[in-house]
Amino acid sequence: MPAILVHGVPDTHHVWDGVRRRLNRPDIEAWDLPGFGAGRPTGFGSTKEEYVDWLIQRLERVGEPVDLVGHDWGCILTLRVASLRPDLVRTWAGGNGPVNAAYVWHPLARIWQEPGEGERYMSELRTDSFAEELAAAFDVPLHLAKEMAGRVDEPMKDAVLKLYRSALTMGAEWEPALSAVSAPCAVFWGARDPACQIEFGRRLGDSLRVSEVIELDCNHWPVLQRPAEVAELLEQHWSVHAAH
Repeated sequence: MPAILVHGVPDTHHVWDGVRRRLNRPDIEAWDLPGFGAGRPTGFGSTKEEYVDWLIQRLERVGEPVDLVGHDWGCILTLRVASLRPDLVRTWAGGNGPVNAAYVWHPLARIWQEPGEGERYMSELRTDSFAEELAAAFDVPLHLAKEMAGRVDEPMKDAVLKLYRSALTMGAEWEPALSAVSAPCAVFWGARDPACQIEFGRRLGDSLRVSEVIELDCNHWPVLQRPAEVAELLEQHWSVHAAH
């Protein structure tokens, strides 16, 4: 059974490169969500529900339950999959993606959610300044921030706006279904994340009935800032449940 890694926003599968290099298993796939380094199917509206449906359909084609991993929006979307289709998920791990009714979207998300303001932000976005903003605000290594910012194209900008505008009340809508997640879960979180605060990592751990939330000494992107630690915790999580 493969391990499937799902990125967040504004990322592509490359956000997992550092983690993947440190994982021992050969059956790892990191997928690009539609609009994020991959084409969008005809009529795809980039809403949160459409991304969940897309993931479910692709996971069905795998043919067996997978070890599912998500970061940021990847965490949110894969948890929704695990709540709706537990038959597709052998284990789940993820972090820095809150699913809680009390969570308030961070300032940049609120700009993206505002018609007109979001379009203005995206039209004025420049790779170098955006990379510097990411590096400064989220403590992302500058060369990785530049790689990330360099992948933000017009389809991704449009997808980001549509996704966030579909998610104004995501926490209230999706939190109740977390009780339906039956796969063994592991939650990891950058403890200094200003956008998705650690308290929401702890609340997610409570909702998923995990014994411990793994709090990493970093910001929003543990997969970039602490790839060795993320790889290690994933290997441990999978090995514990390999015999079950």
